[in-house]
Amino acid sequence: MSDSTGTVEQGAISLSARAAQRLATMLADEERPGLMLRVTVNGGGCAGFQYSFAFDDAVNPDDRTFARDGVTAVIDEASLGLLAGSEIDFVEDLIGAAFQVKNPNATSSCGCGSSFSV
Repeated sequence: MSDSTGTVEQGAISLSARAAQRLATMLADEERPGLMLRVTVNGGGCAGFQYSFAFDDAVNPDDRTFARDGVTAVIDEASLGLLAGSEIDFVEDLIGAAFQVKNPNATSSCGCGSSFSV
């Protein structure tokens, strides 16, 4: 996210316009107001760490929030350390549609892009 001067906050992540638009569409179908996209990194997957996406309506004390175009992503501090500088995008192609993390910290990733190593 950027501050009022346009400077990107160190360690921040961003949502692409496509991700924000898709998230807004998905949240409009939900009956619970105040939902956000929770992004976490867990151990596992074929490359060591894997991304997890879920809806959440709570912000915990160790969470950071990032917003774009009226939608919000929430990430815990531990996951943020592995995601710093990343962009969350939404990609549609012949094999399907999914949120995708463009992570500059990843030294390698699996073929489907859902797991990575640092």
